Amino acid sequence: MIDFGFDKIALIGAVALIVIGPERLPKVARTVGHLMGKAQRYVADVKAEVNRSIELEELKKMKTDFEDAARNVEQSVSSEVNRTSSEMNQAWESLSSSDGNGGSSGSAAADSYHAGEPLSEPPPAYTHPRKNWRLKRGAMPQWYKQRHGVRAKAQSGAARVARFRPPRPL
Repeated sequence: MIDFGFDKIALIGAVALIVIGPERLPKVARTVGHLMGKAQRYVADVKAEVNRSIELEELKKMKTDFEDAARNVEQSVSSEVNRTSSEMNQAWESLSSSDGNGGSSGSAAADSYHAGEPLSEPPPAYTHPRKNWRLKRGAMPQWYKQRHGVRAKAQSGAARVARFRPPRPL
């Protein structure tokens, strides 16, 4: 907005002190501050609205460009599909007409393929491992835990203290 230096602000403050008076100056300054804040927020809102409208126009333009590109791709793909399908139909017709048997040579090849032995043996049948699923197994073996003093059972802190406390004298 307006650029004020220190000397200009001091001059405005001195004039305001003389004109308004020391009793009403804090209230007027507070009101002016609120009004300036509202004005700044209004200017920021207007700027944001202008930016949004510009972005909206850009997005609409990008949308139309994208739709045009998609339409062009769709047309080229459909023309290629039509051309390829017509070529395939022509090739199929030429094969069926040159064969003379009406396309029975393809079925003979399929019969010879299925007439032979299977290419591989079937996989072995599944056998259940018969494990006891109720028993929880840890990753660390028991002999390792015993040798290195790893706790086998979880205990609370109080139970651990009570376990290692010396017995009471009678």
